[in-house]
Amino acid sequence: MESPQISTAFLVLFLLLLINTHTALSYHYKVGDLDSWGVPPSSNSHVYSYWSQRHQFQIGDSLLFLYPPSQDSVIQVTQQAFNSCSIADPILKMNDGNSIFNITKPGRYYFTSGVPGHCQKNQKLEVAVSMANGAFFPPAGNGAADAAGLGPAMSPSSSSAYPTIFGPSAAAAERSAAAPVRMAVAATWTVVIIGVLLVNLV
Repeated sequence: MESPQISTAFLVLFLLLLINTHTALSYHYKVGDLDSWGVPPSSNSHVYSYWSQRHQFQIGDSLLFLYPPSQDSVIQVTQQAFNSCSIADPILKMNDGNSIFNITKPGRYYFTSGVPGHCQKNQKLEVAVSMANGAFFPPAGNGAADAAGLGPAMSPSSSSAYPTIFGPSAAAAERSAAAPVRMAVAATWTVVIIGVLLVNLV
């Protein structure tokens, strides 16, 4: 029978593998795939709606909002406040210019600028986060997005997400295709580790 130290080493290795797998499946998204979070140009006023509907967000992902802290901010609000562009009572306020929002549960999240008048100019973002079983809550959508054939369900996009904050990434469609492969690799490693543990316990 193997020593307790060897069993502990295998257990630690297994836990590290699980943590690493979870990290590999998490993405950092640069909001809007833009240089900064700000009022969208009139030529692309629904950029945040389009961007949100073209990505599938999951628990463990993060949203990165980049903006000049002296000029803007980002607040999380309720659906009602989002629809009415009320910024009076936010759930969360971030104003450091390099704000990261970590997604910890499924559902819909609503964000706007904390600057008065910016929400009315479409500086607002609704994000639908899938549940553990893969089902997700599509954004409610808006007329412009629906007319373009992008809502209310999310669809693949050629626009990029950001697995690392400072680098390019796979498109949403590539992520969807890669996820089952990653899960298969994780499952294989899990079986291998459990097999090794069982063999050493005999």
